[in-house]
Amino acid sequence: MNEIVVDVGINETRLALLENKELVELYIERKNNKRIVGNIYKGRIINILPGMQAAFVDIGLERNAFLYIKDAIPQNYDEYSNHKDISINDILKKGQEIVVQVIKEAIGTKGPRVTTHITLPGRYLVLMPYTDYLGISRKITDEVERERLREIVETIKPQNMGVIIRTVGEGKDQEVFNDDINFLLKLWTKISQEKKLGFPPRIIYNDFDLIAKTLRDKFTKDIDEFVINDKKEYENALELVKLISPSLKDRIKLYTDKLDIFQYYRVDSQIKENVDRIVWLKSGGYIVIDYTEALTVIDVNTGKYTGSIDLENTVFNTNIEAAKEIAKQLRLRDIGGIIIVDFIDMTREDYNKEVLEVLEKALEKDPTKTHVFGITSLGLVEITRKKVRQRLESLIHRKCPSCEGSGRVFNESIILHKIEKEIIRIHNHTTAEAVIFEVHPNVLEKIKSEEHIMQEIEACYDIKIWIIENIKSHYNDINIKAMGRLEVITKLVNELD
Repeated sequence: MNEIVVDVGINETRLALLENKELVELYIERKNNKRIVGNIYKGRIINILPGMQAAFVDIGLERNAFLYIKDAIPQNYDEYSNHKDISINDILKKGQEIVVQVIKEAIGTKGPRVTTHITLPGRYLVLMPYTDYLGISRKITDEVERERLREIVETIKPQNMGVIIRTVGEGKDQEVFNDDINFLLKLWTKISQEKKLGFPPRIIYNDFDLIAKTLRDKFTKDIDEFVINDKKEYENALELVKLISPSLKDRIKLYTDKLDIFQYYRVDSQIKENVDRIVWLKSGGYIVIDYTEALTVIDVNTGKYTGSIDLENTVFNTNIEAAKEIAKQLRLRDIGGIIIVDFIDMTREDYNKEVLEVLEKALEKDPTKTHVFGITSLGLVEITRKKVRQRLESLIHRKCPSCEGSGRVFNESIILHKIEKEIIRIHNHTTAEAVIFEVHPNVLEKIKSEEHIMQEIEACYDIKIWIIENIKSHYNDINIKAMGRLEVITKLVNELD
């Protein structure tokens, strides 16, 4: 059974994809840090970097966007077919206005990556306004079906524009494609008009938010339930699904139980288990995941597993189990870039081959493009995975100021989330009218900058909140004291004095 579970809060929305109750993907979108991949901006070239064949573009964000030459060359221009024959200076000038789309989030100190090759995804089709091309998802493998789809879409493809048929288009008739292409053409007309207005930098088009994008891209017939705990977002989801896939609207459910939705579906416990540096395997072996600026390193160990036949068999079984878990962790943590895996050394060539086959098979479930390069001369497996957004670890943790980054603690957004959940629990199960939270002084300082969030939580649940510092509190913990009416009055009087 496949489920999508959505936890909507005041400060952030969390979305989990479960396969047979197991967490395989997790997305977090916050008010002050919304995803920008897919957004279209009218920007201005700030600087040209001939040595890197790239340019910096001001699109109005904190950091300038990065535009490579291959993402800037007009796709229909034959004279630009060979990138080596031209320079970035041939196609871009400093101060030039330019329309770009974000294809990769800002990560670390790097700004977002952008392209001039605009793509507009619909439910079944992707429109490419600047490319005359017709493509079909590689995941549609039946040649008869591919030819049927090609014939249908060729009749509706706009002249001098490109169209890609998405995987969910398999088996669909011409009517749904007509609706999709008409919607995308109207959207492109609106964008074309908008890009002529105003001065850069400015945003021209905001792509769907997390919930809407998931409904468009991931909510297919393979998903048995889409469960959400917010009535307004539930109604919005119903309206959107009625437009893009009405046959699935009965699978959208509103969660109304008082128990926290992520607790009910065991998502919280699985998050904790899966963001640790060490991940234990069922056999007793374990993998260790370490991050660096340039790559991710994964080490495999037998741990407590001793096997029952011989050492070679024990090592082989551990590596097989680790290969499956590594594929799961790459997807769940959204680890991108270069990944180096140090499997336990094996002397048998057939064992090495089988471990690689298991790893590649497990990675087929990953919707993000991933490539396994095989075993190097040092016995290491090199993997590359497309990097589109911040990995999960960086969304949940921040560097600990007490240990100079050698350990990890929850960031302030997670502490705020914990406070909100405690307020909900107290509101649902007690008669308390106020709550005092004790936190570490450094945490308190950061939370003060989010005072408006605290005010929203107070207003939403009609509970007064005081947050005070306690030097003995751990960065990850909040100490709670619920208060009745008399205590609230006494504290307010003391504050006035």
